[in-house]
Amino acid sequence: MSIETPDQVAAQDGQSPDGQQPMSLGTAAARNLATTTKTPPLMQGISSRWLLKILPWVQVSGGTYRVNRRLSYAVGDGRITFEQTGAEVRVIPAELGELASLRGFDDTEVLAALANRFVQQEFEAGDVIVEAGQPADQIYLIAHGKLNKIGTGKYGDQTVLTVLADGDHVSYRALAPGQDNWPFTVKTLTRTTILRLSREAYEEVISQSDALRAHIEQYEANRVKPQNRRGEADIALASGHEGEPELPGTFVDYETSPREYQLDVVQTVLRIHTRVADLFNDPMDQTEQQLRLTLEALFERQEYELMNNREYGLLHNVDYNQRIHAHVGPPTPDDLDELLSMRRNTQYLLAHPRTIAAFGRECNRLGLYPESVEVGDDRAFAWRGVPFLTCNKIPIADDQTSSIFAMRVGEENQGVIGLHQVDIPDEYVPGTSVRFMGINEKAIISYLVSSYHSAAVLVPDALGMLDSVEIARSEPQ
Repeated sequence: MSIETPDQVAAQDGQSPDGQQPMSLGTAAARNLATTTKTPPLMQGISSRWLLKILPWVQVSGGTYRVNRRLSYAVGDGRITFEQTGAEVRVIPAELGELASLRGFDDTEVLAALANRFVQQEFEAGDVIVEAGQPADQIYLIAHGKLNKIGTGKYGDQTVLTVLADGDHVSYRALAPGQDNWPFTVKTLTRTTILRLSREAYEEVISQSDALRAHIEQYEANRVKPQNRRGEADIALASGHEGEPELPGTFVDYETSPREYQLDVVQTVLRIHTRVADLFNDPMDQTEQQLRLTLEALFERQEYELMNNREYGLLHNVDYNQRIHAHVGPPTPDDLDELLSMRRNTQYLLAHPRTIAAFGRECNRLGLYPESVEVGDDRAFAWRGVPFLTCNKIPIADDQTSSIFAMRVGEENQGVIGLHQVDIPDEYVPGTSVRFMGINEKAIISYLVSSYHSAAVLVPDALGMLDSVEIARSEPQ
């Protein structure tokens, strides 16, 4: 805190320090007649919003977008959720529907009977849970921990096929008739909690439920139908033949119940007093500035929903087969290379700024210096020529882990797209309207601000995720 001297106070009042009458106008009085140079209203909550910028926006008439695909026999596996009471862990019965053979089965009583037969087990780091060559007669659900799925290379050396973590499962064909032996070994990297279901317990439940038995039979029938490596119904073709052999007949089958995306909405009511709108509009229009800041907040929420909404958000719409885990803790160049290898033409990487910083630390440790590339009018950090863009809407868990997304965008690329509807009534910017709602008895003007949006992943490999990477800085050794 500064204390002004009597001489300074006198100078501001236009008086001489010695008490004589001023000879000119003082600065304090002159300032009352001056035009102040000012900024528009500023806000800290504006981010780069790269996700909104890079998504190609597709016009959706009627508010609904339907994604038609080839018929697929492969049933995707999802991540399983557990509930915990102290040290006891239980699988939520409905979550068993994430197992391939149980997907779509909704008899809650039967699922609860299965859930009650899972047995909890604890393993230390380095323990072998599944050993290659042994009978595949158990299902293991991973409640907590990290594990390596290990295969055997061509020359007998061990190779890490993938990394498993919380919510994953090890099943292979453990519940299928005439089960095979495990073709891989599963070894823990950390202390691990699993839930185990034996084949005997599973068959006991099947014997008591005709509906479950029929569901499993239908799953097995679809599993053996001709299909490509993506699980889509095969298209019969002939090649390399000579003479006049009979060519195969075929057709391309479609999904009978394709997924439909409904446009979601972000809304608010902006209120401005008429006295403010009438009297305080010079040099800046008060209504315009209020609306500008309201739209900034609205677009921030829109990007949050596109990332986190449980129906259409990217975080919840990554196919199970497009999710991988870091081989160690933080995101490494090897992890990013594996993520890029899972799809054709990856156009963007998206991560929280702290996650990008963690990756940068790993590059520094290895002596690597990634390039930067132009994205529009900006330049961005890149890996293998793919821009690495920031998105602060990607959540960071309490254990300081986050995710990195890799995506291909655009309808023509069968990628990820944004959905909106333009030319709506009172449209202010495409897909966003500002509608006058009237003036109430307190002389307050109201405007309804609405933005309509959604997102769609057109085919599963358009979006991938490196999940649960550690972003906390490790303690120096």
